[in-house]
Amino acid sequence: MSGRDSKTPITAVPDRGKLHSWVVSTFEEQILSGVLKVGERMPSEAAIARQFNISTRSVREAMQILETKGLVRRRHGERAEVVRDDVGQFMSSLATTVRKLFAREPEYLVELMEVRRIFEVEAAGRRAAEKKRYETIEQAIERMKKSVEKRSFPYYADADAAFHLALVQEVCNEILTTLYQNLYGLITDVIRLSVRVPSKSLHEGLAEHEALYQAICSGEPGKAKEAIVGHLENSTTYLRQALRNTKGRVA
Repeated sequence: MSGRDSKTPITAVPDRGKLHSWVVSTFEEQILSGVLKVGERMPSEAAIARQFNISTRSVREAMQILETKGLVRRRHGERAEVVRDDVGQFMSSLATTVRKLFAREPEYLVELMEVRRIFEVEAAGRRAAEKKRYETIEQAIERMKKSVEKRSFPYYADADAAFHLALVQEVCNEILTTLYQNLYGLITDVIRLSVRVPSKSLHEGLAEHEALYQAICSGEPGKAKEAIVGHLENSTTYLRQALRNTKGRVA
């Protein structure tokens, strides 16, 4: 493949010591912009070397960096494949690593609450600005009501987690949802732990979520953000108490 046949326009040649970075930035831009599609094969290393007028060694360095970034997958004897959609698999591996960390040091679960705050406060504000109702969130509330009637802590915890997942999903941002979904199991574990705190009843938890949903539907982003901040601060307090009660052992 020649430079003329490639999708990659050749511009000014950069510093010879940064040739692999030139290749990386060029192909990264094409992959992220969609010029190179997921599943498409990259040009061969020899073709890329000719196209950029550089050594195959520089090309291999560039491909290694692209693979580390999760943008291509290389197999022996084959041209590299664009795998941008592997972000879900990467995040799943990251979530597994984080779970192991929390298993060793349960106090890190408190830090997860801060991560949730970053995600959910913005989500609540955006939803409130639209001033409408959300079926997926209402379905989660109905599940919470049924769990309260049955006095089922596990079922309540699952419905509680579904409420917050639905809130984030309603933003319709694929990257945000992917990140949150891969923390979802940990978030559910945290809720299962905190809802068993003696000072908090399931009825109180349900009322808290109903009030939160009303704030989200209010059409006032500031009010919705304030409500979710208050809710997560309460949840963090319950979590700290639960961790003290279990002496740091996460159930």
